[in-house]
Amino acid sequence: MVNMIETLPLIWAFATLFVVMDPIGLTPIFVALTQGIEPTKRKAIGLRACVIAFVILALFGFFGDAVLGFAGISMPAFQIAGGALLFLTAMEMLFELRAKRRSTKGDELDDDDRDPSVFPLATPLIAGPGAIASIILLTNEAQDNLLQQISVIVVMGAVVLTTFILFMLAGFMERALGQTGILVVSRVLGMLLAALAVQFILNGLLGFSATFG
Repeated sequence: MVNMIETLPLIWAFATLFVVMDPIGLTPIFVALTQGIEPTKRKAIGLRACVIAFVILALFGFFGDAVLGFAGISMPAFQIAGGALLFLTAMEMLFELRAKRRSTKGDELDDDDRDPSVFPLATPLIAGPGAIASIILLTNEAQDNLLQQISVIVVMGAVVLTTFILFMLAGFMERALGQTGILVVSRVLGMLLAALAVQFILNGLLGFSATFG
């Protein structure tokens, strides 16, 4: 009975982080951002993005309040900043700004330019404001229990691992969609990302008004 009581919060934590991080929704975005990249490098990008996102979320899970407080940053401000960065990525997807930049650079610079592992994949897409806020809240609920805090971090790691596994299926998705399909998906996801970015900014503004209004 005790084990069941201890397990239920972890299931709830997994469900919360899974919904907020949305690995299924991130997979087509990963396809669009890594379109045309060779499989080996694509896997490296996916792995790097997930590892960086895990480290970021783990750090915020253990030290989130202290880090933001030390830097004098409120969660609403973090949400607004993440939304602004995500909006820039959406604009690039909508108007093919990356493709235009690549056409004006050499092959070597082009290859370096096409590494979205840190931004926007690791942050703000995987370890975004919503995921960071969620991991801080979940670990704060277990402030006096280090084992429970570690359990929340492990659950978060399971969600990130799920994200990586789905990223590894990106090649099959790209072949199924084809060049035209990827172009259409990229445009649609660009619009959705723009809307998500605006929602982050609105949430930040609402949080700011509720805290300081």
